[in-house]
Amino acid sequence: MKKEKIIFMGTPPIARTMLERLTEADYDVVLVVTQPDRKSGRKQLLTMSAVKEYALSKGLVLFQPEDIKSDHAKIMETDADLIVTCAYGQFVPEQVLTHPRFGAVNLHASLLPKLRGGAPVHKAIINGDGETGMSMMRMVRRMDAGAVMAQCRVPICETDTAGTLFDKLAVAGGDLLIEQLPSLFDGSAVFVEQDESQATFAYTITPQEERIDLSRPLSQVYDQARGLIPFPIGHVLHEGKKVKLHQVRKKAADHDLPAGTCAGLIDDGFAIAVEGGYLLVDEIQLEGKKRTDARSFYNGVGKQWLHTRFDR
Repeated sequence: MKKEKIIFMGTPPIARTMLERLTEADYDVVLVVTQPDRKSGRKQLLTMSAVKEYALSKGLVLFQPEDIKSDHAKIMETDADLIVTCAYGQFVPEQVLTHPRFGAVNLHASLLPKLRGGAPVHKAIINGDGETGMSMMRMVRRMDAGAVMAQCRVPICETDTAGTLFDKLAVAGGDLLIEQLPSLFDGSAVFVEQDESQATFAYTITPQEERIDLSRPLSQVYDQARGLIPFPIGHVLHEGKKVKLHQVRKKAADHDLPAGTCAGLIDDGFAIAVEGGYLLVDEIQLEGKKRTDARSFYNGVGKQWLHTRFDR
């Protein structure tokens, strides 16, 4: 017998994991709301969201409004006990949030009230945080400001990228969701209002933030670079052209090279000198070219760049 009726709203892979856990736990997912198909990649092919792919594989009813503020009749016509959202990507109108019997809850990838907004996973790494987590909260009109019913903590390792951290948070968030839903439905859940004085924000990464700032100390350069992997991918400029850094490490060392100097191959990585050591790039991509490993790059263009500096 199916459990309570749920409308699920989400878009990227972390949201797909939440939807998978709901269906595996036999909740009755009566409607899946996700973003419209978008063009992506170098060839700009129309691509469906990770949530849509899973919903189609399970034969779930789909709804993809371009603007949910003006197009939400299908949701209002759907009988449901609860809305569960995770990284949906649009602000949801209040009449939608209050439509189900138990309202709406959201899974947010930070320890609220820290890092409200669209890029909490990236910013946790870029900021050099040692831990983050998932928060299960009541949905309200203000961004990620609802009362919190439960949280779980996830450590951030020194080698984590945004991609590996998303994977960890997806598992932790799925566990949290399934553990906490029964208390929501039986009325025993306790919601605690957020402390507004402690709120910080993690707005969507801007194009300017994708450029790696090589003038900063090694740990900050490394955190910025790995916090942008595998998307949107950070870059540096060499003679005005973008050089994307797909895989990086760091090596603390004493040197007297100016920040941004190309220092050749060190420990099989293409080394960029910064304050306190070297950013070692293991996979690199020149503008208009395919990504390549550090040694192949060095044996080609890289040798010609030795002792030159990336643009400041």
